[in-house]
Amino acid sequence: MRRQIRKVAVLGSGVMGSAIAAHFANAGIPSLVLDIVPPGLSDEDKTNRKIRNNIAAGAVAAMKKTKPSPLFTTTNMAMIETGNFEDDIARLKEADWIIEVVKEDMKIKKIVLENAAPHIGPEAIFSSNTSGLSLNEMAQSLPEEMRTRFLGTHFFNPPRYMKLFEIIPTNDTDPELMQFVADFARDRLGKGIVLAKDTPNFIANRVGVHAMMATVQIMSEMGLGIEEVDALTGPAIGRPKTATFKLADLVGLDTFVHVAENLYPLIPDDEAREAFKIPDFLHGMVKKGLLGRKSGAGFYKMEKKPKKKFYTLDLATLEYRDKAKVKFPEIDAAKNIDDLPTRLQTLAWGKGKAGLAIWKMLASSFSYSAMRLGEICDQAADIDRAVCWGFNWDLGPFEVWEVLGFRKVVERMRTENMPLPAWVDALYEIGADTIYKTQDGVRMSPTAEAGGFAPVPVDERAFDFDILRSQEKEVRRNAGASLIDLGDGVLGLEFHSKMNSIGQDTLNMVMTACSEAEKNWQALVVTNGADNFSVGANLMMLMMEAVEGNWEDINLIIHAFQTATGRLEHCGVPVVVAPHGLTLGGGCEMAMGGNAVRSAAETYIGLVEFGAGVIPAGGGCLRLYQRQVDRLMDKRDLQPAFRNAFETIGMAKVATSCAEAQEFGFLRPGDSWSMNRDHLAADAKDMALAMARGNYASPNEDHAIRVMGTAGIGLAESVLFNMKEGGFISEHDMKVGMELANALAGGKVPPGSTVTEKDMLAHEREGFMRLLGERKTLERIEHILKTGKPLRN
Repeated sequence: MRRQIRKVAVLGSGVMGSAIAAHFANAGIPSLVLDIVPPGLSDEDKTNRKIRNNIAAGAVAAMKKTKPSPLFTTTNMAMIETGNFEDDIARLKEADWIIEVVKEDMKIKKIVLENAAPHIGPEAIFSSNTSGLSLNEMAQSLPEEMRTRFLGTHFFNPPRYMKLFEIIPTNDTDPELMQFVADFARDRLGKGIVLAKDTPNFIANRVGVHAMMATVQIMSEMGLGIEEVDALTGPAIGRPKTATFKLADLVGLDTFVHVAENLYPLIPDDEAREAFKIPDFLHGMVKKGLLGRKSGAGFYKMEKKPKKKFYTLDLATLEYRDKAKVKFPEIDAAKNIDDLPTRLQTLAWGKGKAGLAIWKMLASSFSYSAMRLGEICDQAADIDRAVCWGFNWDLGPFEVWEVLGFRKVVERMRTENMPLPAWVDALYEIGADTIYKTQDGVRMSPTAEAGGFAPVPVDERAFDFDILRSQEKEVRRNAGASLIDLGDGVLGLEFHSKMNSIGQDTLNMVMTACSEAEKNWQALVVTNGADNFSVGANLMMLMMEAVEGNWEDINLIIHAFQTATGRLEHCGVPVVVAPHGLTLGGGCEMAMGGNAVRSAAETYIGLVEFGAGVIPAGGGCLRLYQRQVDRLMDKRDLQPAFRNAFETIGMAKVATSCAEAQEFGFLRPGDSWSMNRDHLAADAKDMALAMARGNYASPNEDHAIRVMGTAGIGLAESVLFNMKEGGFISEHDMKVGMELANALAGGKVPPGSTVTEKDMLAHEREGFMRLLGERKTLERIEHILKTGKPLRN
């Protein structure tokens, strides 16, 4: 049968339940969220439907204030209905997919499943979001004919941002239905799918919680402090800044303890079972209410007054002390190693205390992951993907093992008597140097069967630029960018400088890409495979040129930037720009230069130059103003367009989602986005081909633009003066603001005048250069380069 998900129902409105509904809303799918009727209502309130829905309605309403937001935009809340289990349970028949998200208590879950079952449609999917309870046991509470449509669907928190989606079938789950859920979650919800077995805590939580508990043991054995452990288990080894104890504070100590305690009795044959025993200090913290961020204090505590200060918990006394500075020479030296594999090798094989601690932590994870293969999943790649997508690790345990050298690691683990399964021994004995292998062009990962391998699941719509290069698809290359054959007559322009900052190499390749595309290709797609599309222009280069007084060179650079974005806009073939992640300053201007944008859903885009003491000068002022004018119902009154563009740039607004980017004007009303970041290049390619086959015509190069002129400049001056007098902005902020007003207003021309694109671009360029010559602007740029934060001077 051909299934569709037109509406979902979520049973339980807690943090996860409401956030799951929010993410379906992000995907354009309405939902019904149900929870219990508030207990202890008066007789009068018992008849009030609004009050009876308070729990679900309150949880959904609270998402407006949640940071980071579970919603792309608060307007999506209109897609979420609320109700209660007593009055609205019959409405479950409206849903194509019902997801249970109540408390992690088997008894409660069974009651909810039993009560919901009679009201679920005959073809609807029914799933549980349990993080570790048995799905087969739950299925026994359902009618036999419904069990084929029941499975586990484990979203990771927060659902909008975490890629992992564990699917856990029961013994009765229909394989075709399971595949439909996997495809839907991948394509519509943007998830990374991992198939888990119905074992306690499934894959990511089983391996991840063990890694945390083993780290606590090693901390005790080696006499390490909390700050030291977090220094060793964060970005230094390719893991998030939350490391170990900041992550525990984020998750909540009560939740962490609950997961570990529940797991212990369920794994009697686990060789590392004792690692899951809760140490006394954790019990003491929970007893004292030191639960982490939710209680305001955990392993760390922050006091805001009289000034912000951080404290760390002394685990012996459970009292707070000043946060200590960590001094590990190995870690300090490793900060200068950008390449993660090289950094891991340097640290894990180091001879100092940090090296020994990192080895112990990594080795315990290697052993545990290897021993679990076959029990919790079928192949090693499932474990690597689960922990990477569920905990934001850069590399999974088997991938790190390979980086350190498969054979070298096995030999050391053997000398230290660490448990290793038969499949590892078999791999070692046949002389393997790696865990993964490539066979007939297919990447394979081990199974638990000695000598067994399985193909690593491949997403056919995911472009890997490194693989394309290995297939000799790279057409041209310089230090900043490459041209790549994306297939079907579409040329790709890929940035690959550090943080994809835009320098002269990148600008040159933009010009080359447009010329090459016009001669030999149907369309051009601008994208890349990095975490971020582009953080903007090369500020260091511009600052150095300004310090040396090379104003003619700066003028040429800015003119080249404007020419490049204009070339994208007026190219003879369709240009689709596909931004993702951070798309800031010049990166935003590149995106706005395309004929269409296919954005990743998680794109954080903005014209942020104001914070550096300059204004956008790559066409950003021109194009944002034009888009605001295009939105006007009454084109005679330009003030709303001028005001919106001025505020957006002047406040350095950064959209926190693709939908918000559309609201700000960085994306056009007709631009679209991909929920799955991995599909972005393929989706952009499809869009470009559709445009090419639809009688595409390049936009006019220099049409007339109506501007506010002196009226806009006067309006901005009045607003800025009042803000300066009120102490909200500095003298230099006002100077930057006036240059921005001049650029957006088209210069000092009569109100309602028409100017050309060239005129607007000249005002951008000249204003930028005047500001770059200001000492306070150079101070701002230098501060950003040193600290990553803006300076208000």
